[in-house]
Amino acid sequence: MTQTPAFNKPKVELHVHLDGSIKLETILYYGRKRGVALPADTVEELQNIIGMDKPVSLPGFLAKFNYYMPAIAGCREAIKRIAYEFVEMKAKEGVVYVEVRYSPHILANSKVEPIPWNQAEGDLTPDEVVALVNQGLQEGERDFKVKVRSILCCMRHEPKWSPEVVELCKKYRHQNVVAMDLAGDETIKGSSLFPGHMAAYEEAVKSGIHRTVHAGEVGSAEVVKEAVDMLKTERLGHGYHTLEDEALYNRLRQQNMHFEVCPWSSYLTGAWKPDTEHPVIRFKNDQANYSINTDDPLIFKSTLDTDYQMTKRDMGFTEEEFKRLNINAAKSSFLPEDEKRELLNQLYKAYGMSPSDSAAGQHP
Repeated sequence: MTQTPAFNKPKVELHVHLDGSIKLETILYYGRKRGVALPADTVEELQNIIGMDKPVSLPGFLAKFNYYMPAIAGCREAIKRIAYEFVEMKAKEGVVYVEVRYSPHILANSKVEPIPWNQAEGDLTPDEVVALVNQGLQEGERDFKVKVRSILCCMRHEPKWSPEVVELCKKYRHQNVVAMDLAGDETIKGSSLFPGHMAAYEEAVKSGIHRTVHAGEVGSAEVVKEAVDMLKTERLGHGYHTLEDEALYNRLRQQNMHFEVCPWSSYLTGAWKPDTEHPVIRFKNDQANYSINTDDPLIFKSTLDTDYQMTKRDMGFTEEEFKRLNINAAKSSFLPEDEKRELLNQLYKAYGMSPSDSAAGQHP
């Protein structure tokens, strides 16, 4: 029984984590192949352990990665394969353009300190991880006709990795990589301002590397302010708690700041309390600039349609709003201007619109 998609037209997704979008079958395959112990040996059991049905805390959610990442990290074949399968997954969801993000360091086992997931030291460096993901994404793009670019993540708890992240963005900027991000546990006090992150973002501004930051998901409006004013972010990952500071929210709306909204994720991580109005309703009513995204579909047992169904069914979202937010997603993507125009024309055509129809949502 497959339900009709809530929005059966081409979509753009800007906030989704590669390591949160792995197929359960692939995890089991590499667990067996590499002799890595997993907490279950069938797809169903593994899904019940990794997957979530009800809200937990953000750190509780982040702990889920410990179950399965050791099966994938440090393995060249696995890393290339999860990138390739990711594109296949997005093709099935009707996505025509996606920006997928990941931390190169979290998949490496060499030239990374500390080595993640208790791996033995090997010879797979963060640099080679990026090259492998690029190969998988490029082959996926060719086979499944989805345009894909990637975003490299700095991790809040490891500021010493961040300077290398921006260097990898520079090295691979003409091969898939379009931006950098700051991800991880936002509840680590003052983590936006750790010198390693500050230096990396400063270098990104200087080198013309695009920037997004996870901020205001569970953190306060203050974290959003730091991301905007100190790290000079161009988009906000989540950004829900911006609404606690009306002056900040008004300023960001005037600047046409893009909010990467992940509705189903915000329910399961406890970022949004279901007895309150979801921030995305305010964004919609204010005609703000935002997109709808899955974040970590493996853990949230979701597809992009889950998020569209949720907003359509529970929040009164219309086809018109879905078109508007996808056009805004395309406009706020980190593609070069000529490719952005191509993407927008593809959407206008599919939506039966002319570019002037969307002038209301234009960049200032």
